[in-house]
Amino acid sequence: MNYYSTYHSPIGELFLVSDGAVLTGLFFDAENELVQKDLNPTPDLKEPLPVFETTNHWLDIYFRGEKPNFFPEVGFHDTPFREEVWELLKDIPYGETVSYGDLAKKIAAHRGMKKMSAQAIGGAVGKNPISIIIPCHRVIGTDGSLIGYGGGMDRKKYLLELEGIQINDKTDR
Repeated sequence: MNYYSTYHSPIGELFLVSDGAVLTGLFFDAENELVQKDLNPTPDLKEPLPVFETTNHWLDIYFRGEKPNFFPEVGFHDTPFREEVWELLKDIPYGETVSYGDLAKKIAAHRGMKKMSAQAIGGAVGKNPISIIIPCHRVIGTDGSLIGYGGGMDRKKYLLELEGIQINDKTDR
């Protein structure tokens, strides 16, 4: 069973999804219709789930421009490759970025491979079900350019600037 909540942020309404115990999704408003259709929403809750309260508190801190000192409990169920990439995303420090190529090198090394495609990493990053908290917005091109973001480039720029990250506007794609 899936449960839903919303959070009103400076970059639009966020749609939170939980299995009742952990956060399983955090999506931007444009994705709501697709998410609701795919996840079979339940009726409104009489009392908020603890995971939604924790997530809301995390988001309050984050959108004040501060680094939260805790992490809401999250869970996802997908392919082992995507989950491996998402776990790496969780390790990207607040206020820092990594490139798709850097992530590809880490996955290749972990798997004992000589090389991994940065495009494959990009595909997994693009399927991240828990935006912002699992910080896919911190992944950039090798040359420092902003490359794609499911929530839109304006949101990606906002999130990076909120964290104090300098943006290379000349190479945005």
